[in-house]
Amino acid sequence: MQGEALLGTVTELWRYPASSLAGERLDAILVDQESIYGDRMFGLVDVSDNEIARPDRDVKWHKVPRIRTRLSQARALEIAVPDGDWLAAPGAECDRAVSAYLGFAASIRPFRRENAAPGYSGPLTAERYRKAPIHLLTTASLARLKALHPEGVPDPRRFRPNIVVDMAPVEGSFPETEWIGRKLAIGDLHLTISEPCRRCGFTIIAQDGFDNDPAILRNLVRHNAHNLGVYCTVDQPARVELGAPMRFV
Repeated sequence: MQGEALLGTVTELWRYPASSLAGERLDAILVDQESIYGDRMFGLVDVSDNEIARPDRDVKWHKVPRIRTRLSQARALEIAVPDGDWLAAPGAECDRAVSAYLGFAASIRPFRRENAAPGYSGPLTAERYRKAPIHLLTTASLARLKALHPEGVPDPRRFRPNIVVDMAPVEGSFPETEWIGRKLAIGDLHLTISEPCRRCGFTIIAQDGFDNDPAILRNLVRHNAHNLGVYCTVDQPARVELGAPMRFV
């Protein structure tokens, strides 16, 4: 890494304890070979058919990204619907709150038995997908999207990154999309950029602070082959904190 120029510094860190629900913004994350500690441990399903939440495909799930999540120190999940209290999950009380908010019977379920609190004996659900341990996004790409769509709000929450790196805009470019196959160091964490992150209808959905905006996805389709940000595999696990420098290895 000696001599490599600084590309940028970490400005946001996120994990998503429950798939499709709001993420949890952190000051530091622990990254191992397979995942971020506490990331994507639970899913939300429609009780009537056990379908996992798909906000990108069905309007009935569009309110799901407004449901907040967090993990306790004991790695127990807690959720809160808008204007609601934090509730332990999985559990009957939180399922009632989520069902009332969505307008149909829904349930939080772990992907694996060990993800839930000790003694949980309820049903599991299958992960919808797991592309890679890390999803990386730069502010340079967000700036490029804003330049293409000035009236839009390219908030990172639309794209659900784990690591957001602040770097100078690159005119006419979504820079990390051009780095496929390259290796990065973010502090002590070493990554290989494996593939671009292909975007879906989730990116257009309204959340707190921004409206529904189909032009977000239209511009990514037109100008970057559907993509924004990149997926990365882990070469050297580490703890990553806000402010960590990013360089090519």
